[in-house]
Amino acid sequence: MSVLDNWDQWKDFLGDRLQQAQQEGMNDRVINDVAYQVGEYLAKQVEPKNDQERVLADLWNVASEEEQHAIANMMVKLVKS
Repeated sequence: MSVLDNWDQWKDFLGDRLQQAQQEGMNDRVINDVAYQVGEYLAKQVEPKNDQERVLADLWNVASEEEQHAIANMMVKLVKS
């Protein structure tokens, strides 16, 4: 089973990667930029595997670039908590 198959596993995976990035010295701006790039890749290349990912993909696809950055920033905040 892929981490993309389960929403909680996906959030845990992202949280672990976020913690790793912070330990490596990445600042919040860089982390948010990477989150945007990951979101862009997922939206274009990966089929959503659950309802939560489908909602995120749908929101991403109708959002402006500025709104996409906001979605990415919110995902970072979500996995920080």
